[in-house]
Amino acid sequence: MTKYQAVGIGNAVVDVISQCDDQFLSTMGIEKGIMQLIEQERGELLYDGMQNRTQMSGGSVANTIAGLGALGLKTGFIGRVKDDTLGRFYADEMADVGTDFVNTPVAGGELPTSRSMIFVTPDGERSMNTYLGISTELGPEDVDDGVAGQAGLLFLEGYLFDKDKGKEAFLAAARACRAGGGRAGIALSDPFCVNRHRDDFRRLVTELDYVIGNEHEWQALYETEDLGAALEQAAADSGLIVCTRSGDDVVLVEGDETVTVPVDRVTPVDATGAGDQFAAGFLYGVATGQPLAVSGRMGCIAAAEVIGHYGARPEKDVKALFAAEGLI
Repeated sequence: MTKYQAVGIGNAVVDVISQCDDQFLSTMGIEKGIMQLIEQERGELLYDGMQNRTQMSGGSVANTIAGLGALGLKTGFIGRVKDDTLGRFYADEMADVGTDFVNTPVAGGELPTSRSMIFVTPDGERSMNTYLGISTELGPEDVDDGVAGQAGLLFLEGYLFDKDKGKEAFLAAARACRAGGGRAGIALSDPFCVNRHRDDFRRLVTELDYVIGNEHEWQALYETEDLGAALEQAAADSGLIVCTRSGDDVVLVEGDETVTVPVDRVTPVDATGAGDQFAAGFLYGVATGQPLAVSGRMGCIAAAEVIGHYGARPEKDVKALFAAEGLI
């Protein structure tokens, strides 16, 4: 069985990206800057309204794992796609960026491969409208214990908690990873997701090895506007916590160690994937035994690279960017 340095489990979503202005968002009833789950009919309407579409394999944790693969780690991704045009495209493109898509596309079934329509406004903000399709059927039967159990790091997607089967798949993967001596962690994904599943997430923070979230997600988790109080509680509950703050310093806490990593502010071309690639850079540091401060800086460099162009995957050699700063 292949030994993976990092394995992700999450929604396998084809990202379809288009530029638009604020008036288009208003006309189409799209709430700016957040991810909304939509039904198939709404998805078809929005897709038809997109101009100059760019298509690529995506999904939050899949983007992170692809970033880790691009950095040279041996990576795998657990997800569910249909054996249709988009599903085959997804599996092939993950392989092309160096990540094993370990689940065979599903033949038959009524639900198509998942897709997310992402509208990017001139300020770089992205508004995501996601039809989950066959990803809603991801369950424990899709988790190969040999894959999760051989992972040095397992990264889990908070969005999976919107479906009971996804939650079961998530827990099965985490148990297999930790039983095999690996470290399992989660991305909180979205404050609305946290609000829907707060009790489950609060329990998970105490059981997993690391948790990554932004300031709004941590505030939602602990039901407070006081970020300092939220992080203090999180640090008491979990082994390693990471808080990103949209261009402000990143805060990392592990045991008695607290590290603040400065962020170089840049004007984003497209903020899609910023959190995903921060996680890739940070987890690369963790996987290679770097100190917290170095791992955090790696995350910031990877995030800055991805917001400098359209799309959620790196275009430059991020490892070379690490080397240019003397991090490796």
